[in-house]
Amino acid sequence: MDFTLTDEQQMFAQTAATLFGDTCTPDHWRKMMEQGVAFAADRWAQIVENGFTLLMLPESEGGLGLTELDFALIAQAAGYVALPEPLVESAGIAAPMLAALSPGHALLADPAAIIAIAPAANPVVASADVASAILFERDGRAYLARADAVFLTPASTIDPLRRVFRVAWNPADAEDLGPADWTLATDRAAVFAAAQGIGLAQRAVDLAVAYARDRQQFGKPIGSYQAVKHHLASAQTAIEFARPVVTAAAASVDQRDVYSRARASHARLVALEAADQAARAAIQVHGAMGYSWEVDVHLFLKRALALTGSWGTPAFHRARVAHRLFNRPVGPDQTFAREA
Repeated sequence: MDFTLTDEQQMFAQTAATLFGDTCTPDHWRKMMEQGVAFAADRWAQIVENGFTLLMLPESEGGLGLTELDFALIAQAAGYVALPEPLVESAGIAAPMLAALSPGHALLADPAAIIAIAPAANPVVASADVASAILFERDGRAYLARADAVFLTPASTIDPLRRVFRVAWNPADAEDLGPADWTLATDRAAVFAAAQGIGLAQRAVDLAVAYARDRQQFGKPIGSYQAVKHHLASAQTAIEFARPVVTAAAASVDQRDVYSRARASHARLVALEAADQAARAAIQVHGAMGYSWEVDVHLFLKRALALTGSWGTPAFHRARVAHRLFNRPVGPDQTFAREA
């Protein structure tokens, strides 16, 4: 399998990284938290203007018809800045599902429309308060409910920049879209959470490295001490081991078989574990102040924990990996195996 990125993929990734880096800084986060909001309309408008909400939509719906691998690069850039807006959930998971179930749907004509998604595995719905509509799962079917047809109750969350809600809805007031491939949605969610995890982990390490270079103790930077070096080296190693796993999973989502499902779950497990490890190491490098609200690293740990609890528990994803290992051939020649 060739993991070499094309010039177009690199261009999209760089454009996303630049846009997110310029518009989603620690100053922006803190201003949003002071205001008690988790959505910036001006930043979302720039995301829409750059076409990121159209990446996964087919060309027949006015989209770019790109793949999960393309979008995973955008999700990684979103993770690096802990992007508050629901780009991944709406453009990466919900919109492609709606396009497959109801081609030509009116919501798809508006690139700025946010579609939240509520699989049965999730007790709460992320960003439901800014969504135009919500896709619900019930008995394997998909229902689309408009924002004015549901009742939202804010739920507690560890991540102040990722609002979640309990949603009361009635199928009679929703549009029945028929049987839906929720397994594919789960695979996409796993891969994109993993990609965000890589971004979160790398940002945590980068913040810790920058601090370790500047912070002086006993007359020299704390980054010169072995204990600090080892913490950060271990975290970076975890990131580098997870990165190809995520790429392989993103490149094979469309296989839709036991192998691709296991890769998606494997990617989610190792990437979010790397994010957790990197964020905790970064907090330790910052010392006692690392646990304070003033230091930004805690936001990356909180986002990693929030993602770990969505779209299936770690136990669910470990079971999918185990199913592939115990029921299919294993070995070096099976790394990129597929059913057909």
